[in-house]
Amino acid sequence: MRVPLSWLREYVDVDLSPEALAERLTLLGMEVKGIERRGDDWRDVVVGELLAVEPHPNADRLSLTRVRVDGGGGVLSIVCGATNIAPGQRVPVALPGAMLPGERRIERTTKMGVVSEGMLCSGDELRLTTDAEGILILPAGTPLGARLADVYGDVVLDVDVKPNRGDALSLLGLAREVAAATGAMVRWPAIDVAESGDEAASHLVVEVEDPALCPRFVGRWMDGVAIGPSPLDVQLRLMAAGMRPISNVVDASNYVMLELGKPIHTFDAAAVAGGRLIVRHARAGERLETLDHVVRELTTDTLLIADRTGPLAIAGVMGGAASEVGEGTTAIVIESAIFDPVSIRRTGQRYGLRSEASLRFEKGQEHRLARLGADRTAQLIAAWAGGRVARGVVDTDPVEPPPRRVPFRPSRVGRLLGVDVTADEQQALLARVGIATEGAVAGDLVPIARSSDLMALDAVSAAAALVAIVPGHRRDIAIETDLIEEVARVRGYETIPGERPASSMPGYRPDPRRGLDDLRELLAGRGLDEVVTHALIGPEDHGRLGLAADDPATIRVANPVSLEHSQLRRSLLPGLLRVLIENEHQRRHDVALFEVGSIHRFRDGAPVESLVLGILLAGDWVPGAWDQAARGAEMADVVGLLAWLVDRAGAGRLVAETTASLPTVEHPGRTALLRLVSSGAEVGRAGELDPRLLAAVDARASRAAFATVDVAALLGAVPAVRRLVPLARVPAVERDLAVVVGDDVPAGAVEAVIRDAAGPMLRDVRLFDRYRGAPLGAEESSLAYRLRLQAGRTLTDAEIEAIVAGVVTALGERLGARLRS
Repeated sequence: MRVPLSWLREYVDVDLSPEALAERLTLLGMEVKGIERRGDDWRDVVVGELLAVEPHPNADRLSLTRVRVDGGGGVLSIVCGATNIAPGQRVPVALPGAMLPGERRIERTTKMGVVSEGMLCSGDELRLTTDAEGILILPAGTPLGARLADVYGDVVLDVDVKPNRGDALSLLGLAREVAAATGAMVRWPAIDVAESGDEAASHLVVEVEDPALCPRFVGRWMDGVAIGPSPLDVQLRLMAAGMRPISNVVDASNYVMLELGKPIHTFDAAAVAGGRLIVRHARAGERLETLDHVVRELTTDTLLIADRTGPLAIAGVMGGAASEVGEGTTAIVIESAIFDPVSIRRTGQRYGLRSEASLRFEKGQEHRLARLGADRTAQLIAAWAGGRVARGVVDTDPVEPPPRRVPFRPSRVGRLLGVDVTADEQQALLARVGIATEGAVAGDLVPIARSSDLMALDAVSAAAALVAIVPGHRRDIAIETDLIEEVARVRGYETIPGERPASSMPGYRPDPRRGLDDLRELLAGRGLDEVVTHALIGPEDHGRLGLAADDPATIRVANPVSLEHSQLRRSLLPGLLRVLIENEHQRRHDVALFEVGSIHRFRDGAPVESLVLGILLAGDWVPGAWDQAARGAEMADVVGLLAWLVDRAGAGRLVAETTASLPTVEHPGRTALLRLVSSGAEVGRAGELDPRLLAAVDARASRAAFATVDVAALLGAVPAVRRLVPLARVPAVERDLAVVVGDDVPAGAVEAVIRDAAGPMLRDVRLFDRYRGAPLGAEESSLAYRLRLQAGRTLTDAEIEAIVAGVVTALGERLGARLRS
């Protein structure tokens, strides 16, 4: 929230420098994110007086003015194109050499043959108002020759008001915080409405269909108003606070919102049929053009303010264009209501609408502000736009609720804060923020938590307890710990000394994410880049994976920002493909990516979240050592990579089994199930993507290998304790074996036969080469494996040859394989 200090000082005395005030507010929990000094970018801009305005001798649309800029008789000749100037007016004058916002420099120039010694400034050029059509006319009493920065300069604090402190989203709310920090008194504006004529009830009727959604609605009636601009000082205040001046009536409602924190809406009374306002839910098929001139289809759970002909406004969020106050408005209805915060927040999210009004309604409103806001708005409109305020108000709930009573135990403060604060000091600190205290009695219930946890005080406990009388604007204080936090906040968090815990620190606890971090480090070490993609994707992405638009397992967002982010992903593939395409657009076609992320789905009616590892290889891939040549990535590469990962992670050995491919997603015949040998558990899938899927997403790659692995299943196979294996006393023996098999024989099947036939002396077997081409047949492939043999003694050549011969025989008998010659 932007807080002009000149405006804030109307409600509380501020003797601190802006920096010191910012520090005090920040320590109170109202973080000041920035300090802006309005007027610092006006250099050599002074207040001048127009002595003469004459036609330019050489231009029909220009005027030649004579301007006095000091009391010593100094007069400047300035050419101006504005039409709203006249002799006797006080105006801002940029002298030769002046600097305006945006580093715009003003020099002495010649315009149509006449020398112009400076420039008369508009409010827009100075960023004081939004009027760029004419010169900014200053009040007649503005000191002649004064620096404009001395007259209209200001300091604006950018205060970050936390979500639980909606009461501080106003000048008066922040004045209360300043008073708590400095001990000053808060001054409320004098609210005195001059009423006359007939009763407001004779013009206005208010009907609330669901009081739970609109606990209070206060309406006032005014007629005879004249729409025009607000006074200059009002426009300057609104601009400094971040609000655009519109008209005197609209500016009055915005002024009250910033001053009291109470959103106000004004209707053109002529647009309210029969003078009857109805607060109700929208009906099926209703539409409303809002003030931003967007026609919105209304849902039946939207709270509206309507008349008998249809909707006039989305309650608490935005008004309608049809009932907007405009130039022809002469009678208005002032609406000052209290709405249910949850309803307003959901409505704003539903339509993607956030306004200054809804921001305050979402955080809750003090009950009495409804009447105060209506009265203050009527008072300001009468002062700025004239007109008559009808007698009385239409109020659906004029009875003010009693203040909240929150019993608490002063002794509890010291135990929670770690510093002794006497009961008297606690009472004094709470009094600084308007919270009175009184003694507790036996039977008072101390609210321990925001649920139904209450503790009844006995006679002994009640004697040492107090009851806080919480004012209506402090909706954030409901339980005992809220009061303790308030004591700490007002006393100053910086006054609480830091102490080490008296208890011993807990023993070592393993990092629950260590295994996941190990997987990331291993993959990054193999040259893969980790990516993080969006968890929300669109129905088109799921459709490419073969999932129907109405698939009940898909979790959909109730109020998505866009269609492309309307569903929780059920696979990491759409995000990985999007990264591939982005890299291709940057002319980087060789990618090796991995992502560890969650996928979501409904299972048995309940949402289920799973952590998945996704890998995508496209373009050239270097599968092994640095001295190996890069080649196009294929299914064997991603399977080999995962086998290495599983082994390094300590999860045992991974095998790939043939399985049916998912239509239009996985390449037919190039898909495998991944299974752990130790447990037989299926942990994922690997293969190559269907070229049709790559074409559908406009990927330039003709081939891409992928894998998806269930992280929980993989890490679940990693033993808690890794046991070391003693180093062998004798070296291992390696033998390479190249066998020719048909293209329909999976490499995993060949490996399984080798392991079975080689017996217990086989320590490891790796596929290191695959070849197709002459002199092999058109449907044949050569697979080269490296067998690692080892025993507790040195193997003889005869033993080794016998093992290899047995393997070759088994491959021929079971798979029809032959040695490549």
